[in-house]
Amino acid sequence: MTDGHVRPARPEDRPRLRAIQTVVLAEPWSELLETGIEGPPVCLVYADPDPTGYALAVVDGVGAYLAELAVAAGHRGRGQGSALLDALVGRLRTDGVDCLRVTVRETDERARSFYADRGFAVVERLPDHYDAGDGLALERPL
Repeated sequence: MTDGHVRPARPEDRPRLRAIQTVVLAEPWSELLETGIEGPPVCLVYADPDPTGYALAVVDGVGAYLAELAVAAGHRGRGQGSALLDALVGRLRTDGVDCLRVTVRETDERARSFYADRGFAVVERLPDHYDAGDGLALERPL
């Protein structure tokens, strides 16, 4: 891992986070990112020193949905996604959230493996969830 750290998103992060979102995510949700930067939802960034990744979660009662987790190309495989997810889980626990959900493309073995290694289990198959195919709903207790 590099020498960066996880912190809450700030308004000045907006251009870098939008760039990461646009390049990394197949179906980005720009309006949610815009809202998340100002909070709520919860938006954390990995900064090294500039943002190289972010996690964005929407809290709905005692559960939360991880809407986006993105790490810029050239920074993947260095533990930044894990650091973001760990920090998000810690923050959500502190806020009294009991479980975290995420959806992934059924065919995305890398994402499925990443989340499985971090305690997520498939709870539902989502036919035609994405423009280009089916999804899976994953969940883990906090």
